[in-house]
Amino acid sequence: MSVRLSELQKGQSAVVGQVEDAHPDDAVARRLRELGFVAGEPVRVVATGPVGRDPILVQIGFTRFALRRPEAARVVLDGASA
Repeated sequence: MSVRLSELQKGQSAVVGQVEDAHPDDAVARRLRELGFVAGEPVRVVATGPVGRDPILVQIGFTRFALRRPEAARVVLDGASA
């Protein structure tokens, strides 16, 4: 069973396993990879929207991104920690 970035809680960290493509030539998946969501990169959830909703503020390296939950669900993680 894989854990997805959209499932992490505020403060949790993990390592990116892969970004899943929803269909061939998936522009959203390609953009996520361009932003740094690539295998082996550590990622951390910094904050979430009201009542744990959209957006999710995540950090990779020194860069932070706000993602909607459907976008974050495309990022499959290797392991999560508090």
